[in-house]
Amino acid sequence: MDIALVILAAGKGTRMNSDLPKVLHPIAHAPMLAHAMAAGAVLEPQRTVIIAGHGAEAVAAMVAETDETAQVVIQAEQLGTGHAVAQARAALDGFDGDVVVLFGDTPFLRPDTLDRMIAARGAHDLVILGFDTADPAARYGRLIVANGQLEKIIEYKDATPEERAISFCNSGLIACDAATLFELVAEIGNDNAQGEYYLTDIVELAQARGLSVTAVKCDEAETLGINSRADLAAADAVFQARARAELMENGVTLMAPDTVYLAFDTVIGRDTVIEPNVVFGPGVTVESGATIRAFCHLEGCHVSRGATIGPFARLRPGAELAEEVHIGNFVEIKNAQVAEGAKINHLTYIGDAEIGARSNIGAGTITCNYDGVMKHRTVIGADAFIGSDTMLVAPVTVGDGAMTATGSVITRDIEPGALAVARTRQDNKPGFARKFFDKLRAQKARREQENS
Repeated sequence: MDIALVILAAGKGTRMNSDLPKVLHPIAHAPMLAHAMAAGAVLEPQRTVIIAGHGAEAVAAMVAETDETAQVVIQAEQLGTGHAVAQARAALDGFDGDVVVLFGDTPFLRPDTLDRMIAARGAHDLVILGFDTADPAARYGRLIVANGQLEKIIEYKDATPEERAISFCNSGLIACDAATLFELVAEIGNDNAQGEYYLTDIVELAQARGLSVTAVKCDEAETLGINSRADLAAADAVFQARARAELMENGVTLMAPDTVYLAFDTVIGRDTVIEPNVVFGPGVTVESGATIRAFCHLEGCHVSRGATIGPFARLRPGAELAEEVHIGNFVEIKNAQVAEGAKINHLTYIGDAEIGARSNIGAGTITCNYDGVMKHRTVIGADAFIGSDTMLVAPVTVGDGAMTATGSVITRDIEPGALAVARTRQDNKPGFARKFFDKLRAQKARREQENS
C-alpha cells in the first residue's frame, strides 16, 4: 500500500514569542519540522505534503533543503486542523493509498509506532494514535474505547468526571485511506466557540458511516508537543537523553553523558571515548576509536579512526582529520585537511590549509589566511616541522621535510628539506637595560617631587 504524509506546520506559535515560525525553532540544531519529517520518512512515503501558513516562505525554504520532493501547500487562513488537512486534497489528487497525518511540532515519533498504525489500518478504516497520560488533570481529549473500537473523542472541557479519569488521551495523529479521509474532512463543521474545523470530529463522522475506528497506543513522550520556549527546552532534553543512550548502546563511551550535547545528525563510531563537556554542532562524523577530550566544540567536521582531539579544541566546518591525528589544547581548525599522523598540539590556528602526513605544527603557529578581502591557502607537505610561533602568510607552500625556525614570519614558499629563518638577528647591547631603567627611575622621582 502506498503511503502519503501530511504534516501540519501552519501555526504561528504565539506562546513562543518569536518572529520565527514555531516549526522552525531548533531541537539539537535542526528545526523541529525536520525532526517530524525524519520520523515520517521511515514509512518511505510516496508523497509528502507540508501544510504551511505563518512564515510559509521560510518553512518552504527549509522543506526544500530537507526533502526536495516534498510539496508545500499554503493554508492562507488557519481555521483548525480539519481545515489544514483539507488543503492537501488537491496535492494528493489521484493518490490511491493511506494518508498519515503528523504535526510539525511533534518531533519524537518512533518508527515502530508508525508501523503499528499502518498495521492497524489493515483491519480498520481509521486509526487514531493515543497515549496514557501520567497527569490525571492533563487537558487532553480522552479516547473512549470499547471492544477494540474507538467510540469517540471527548474534549477535556466537555468530559464528565468519570471520563476525565480515563488516562488514554488523543495525540491528534491519524491514519486513513486518502479517499475516505478527504470525504470525512469535507463533512467537518465549525459549529463551536472557536469557529474552527477540528480533525478529531472525523471519529464520530466515521462511526456514523459504520466505519471501523481504532486507537493505537504509544509512549507519552512520543507525542510531546511544543508550544513554548519551556516546551522547546524540554524537547531538546528528551532528544539529548535518547541520543546519548543510543550512542552508549552502540559502543560509544560517554564519561559524563549529561554534559555531552549532540546534534540531530551527529554520527560517532564505536569505541570512541567522549570526555565531559563536549558540544557537537551539526554535520559531525567521528569514526571508531577516536578520543574527544573535555571542553571541545565540533561542527561540520570529520574525525577519522584513532584521532585525539583536545582538550579545549575547536573544529570548525571543513575540518577533515585523517587517522591518528593529534589536535591538542586551544587549537582551532577550519576548512583544513590534516593528513595521517600529523600533530597540532598547542595554541594554534590552522585555517584554509593542507597539512601533510606526520608533520608537526609547533605551539602558537597561525596560518594567516585572510587579507581583509579574500581567503588564501597554506599547504604544508609531509614530515615538515613548523617551529613555535610561526606565522605562515598565505598563499604559501612548505615542502616535504622542510622546517621553519621559531618565531618566523613566512611569506615565501619553502622548498622541500629546507630551513626557513624569517626573523631579525638578535643584537645584545651590554649594560643598556641598567642605564635605561636608571633613567626612567630618575624621571619618576623628579615628577613625584614636583607634585609633592
